[in-house]
Amino acid sequence: MSLYNSINIAQQGLGAQRVRLQAVSSNLANISTTQTPEGGAYRRRQVILESSPGQSFSEVMENADVADFNAPLTGVRASRITLDPSPFITKFEPDHPHANAQGYVDYPNVNPAIEMVDMVSISRSYEANLAVVKSAKQMISHSLDLLRT
Repeated sequence: MSLYNSINIAQQGLGAQRVRLQAVSSNLANISTTQTPEGGAYRRRQVILESSPGQSFSEVMENADVADFNAPLTGVRASRITLDPSPFITKFEPDHPHANAQGYVDYPNVNPAIEMVDMVSISRSYEANLAVVKSAKQMISHSLDLLRT
């Protein structure tokens, strides 16, 4: 495995975290949207992450005794964005323009506390991937310095 593979895997992680942050930002921006073009209140977006094509973790562990440093490594990618199926938050507001016949308004199923926890998690993952890139860059630089001397 080369140091460039480490950078590529970290780059995939950075991209996946960017997609997650965009979904969280969209959720927070639409926290009070009661009507969307699709109809009804805004529904919370969730990003599904999966490993990039390559060997699974169990396959790598089964073949651990065979040293194959050229085997394809896996990273992570955002495979799709789904809508959270949890129920909307319903409030009694008979004067609201989007109230139903009983006077209830459906508000998005977005919990700001959950979104903030997700944002902190995304931030930490982003920082970890940046640290990998920085470390690999330093190792490459030190290797080049050793070759010059």
